[in-house]
Amino acid sequence: MSSSAPALDSPRPVRVLLVEDDDLMRRSFTVALERYGYTMRAAADGLTGLELFRDEPFDLLILDVLLPGLDGIGLCRRVRETSLVPVLMMSARGDGLDVVAGLEAGADDYVVKPVDTYVLVARIRSLLRRATYAPAPGQAPEHAAPEEQAPSDSDVLVFGDLAIDTGGLEVSVSGNPVALTPTELKLLLVFAAQPGIVLARHTLLRDVWEYGWDGDSRVVDLCVQRLRGKLGRDRIETVRGFGYKLRR
Repeated sequence: MSSSAPALDSPRPVRVLLVEDDDLMRRSFTVALERYGYTMRAAADGLTGLELFRDEPFDLLILDVLLPGLDGIGLCRRVRETSLVPVLMMSARGDGLDVVAGLEAGADDYVVKPVDTYVLVARIRSLLRRATYAPAPGQAPEHAAPEEQAPSDSDVLVFGDLAIDTGGLEVSVSGNPVALTPTELKLLLVFAAQPGIVLARHTLLRDVWEYGWDGDSRVVDLCVQRLRGKLGRDRIETVRGFGYKLRR
C-alpha cells in the first residue's frame, strides 16, 4: 500500500478525485478547488470513481457518502484494499451513522454538507500535511539518507512488540511491517512522543487533525479503533472520562 502525496512545497499540482452525484455541487466544488490550484477529476457515481482511481494517480480523494451504484463507504473500502491515499468523506447534515461507517471504512476525516469552500480547503490542507508529515526537530534525530546510513537505534521507539522507526516512518509488530494511513501514523507518533501519558480527545483533535475548534471526537475514537486493529487491542488504553494513552 502506498500514499503518493507531494511535499507541500512541491511544484507538482496536487491531484484530487471528487466523487459527488449532485451535478451542481460537483461542478461548484471542482471550479472552486481548481481556483486554489488543485488539479481536479470528478465522477458522479462510485463505480466511475473507482475506475478513475485505478487508472490515474491521486493525492487525495473526496467521497460523498450517498452515491449511486457503489456508495462512498464501499468505495472507501475498495480504495483501502490497495492504497493509503488520504480520504475525506462528505456527509449530509445529521447522517451520524454514515459518518461513523465512513470513518470505520478507513476515511481520515469528514465534512458535513453544505460546506463552505474555505472549510473544505482547510481540511484538504490538513490531510495533505499529514500525508507528508515528518517529526519536528527534537522528536526524532536527524539521520543521513538510507543509502548513506542505516537508521540508528535512537530512531526506533520500542513498546513491547511494537517498533516505530521515527526517521523512516515505518511501523512493525513482532517484526512484521504494518501499513498505516497518514492519519493513523501521525496519531501513533503523537502517542509515542508521550508514552504512558493520557491524551485527551480535544488534544488529539488539535495535534493530529488540526482542529482549532471543538471537533467531532468520533474521528479520534474510530481512528484509535483502527490502530488497535492493526497494532493489537491492548496497545492503546482507554482512560474513561479522560482520553487515551500508549502503553509503555
